Amino acid sequence: MSRTTDVVSKDRNQGKNQLRVGRLVKAHGLKGGLKLELYTDNPEGRFVPGAGFTLQVPEASPWHGKDITVREYRVMNGNPVVFFEDVDDRDAAESLVKAILWIDQNVDEVEDDAWFDHQLVGLDVVRDDAVIGRVVRVEHFPAQDLLIVKAGESEVMVPFVSAIVPTVDVAAGRVVVTPPAGLFEELPDVADTDPQADSGADAAE
Repeated sequence: MSRTTDVVSKDRNQGKNQLRVGRLVKAHGLKGGLKLELYTDNPEGRFVPGAGFTLQVPEASPWHGKDITVREYRVMNGNPVVFFEDVDDRDAAESLVKAILWIDQNVDEVEDDAWFDHQLVGLDVVRDDAVIGRVVRVEHFPAQDLLIVKAGESEVMVPFVSAIVPTVDVAAGRVVVTPPAGLFEELPDVADTDPQADSGADAAE
């Protein structure tokens, strides 16, 4: 399961908890359809007629601050496609491209493998059984979510995907990371903080 799908933002909308469930990728056809990038394992349950979503769009968008309601959901040529009320033609659909869809979510209804922002913030970040930092916030972007990790004096952006963050253990207060080479490499070595020595060690490797 891609962990980018299930990060829940708290206080995005007047203190409500919300779950990000999809992104509108491109207009489809001439009747207002939009192809979906799904961030949920239950699209048929989420995109039922009458379901309402909060839109995340740029402030300059005519849709900024508005909600939207599903008219129809279907799979066409293997692609999930959604139709919304008051979006009746291709021009209207084009104005929604790249919008992210959020839905109100109760704490006890969160899908498996999903966490609220406030559950992640403050967790220790562990690599090779050593604590290397702490999650200070979560950033939501169209392509993926990022854990912002305070490591020493630096902030490191860690893609919140299962390949890099295989384990989230809220009860134990930690996330385990397996970052690619270079993600944390600029951090000073705890055994030798001399910049020239670090440079030499890096060169030796």
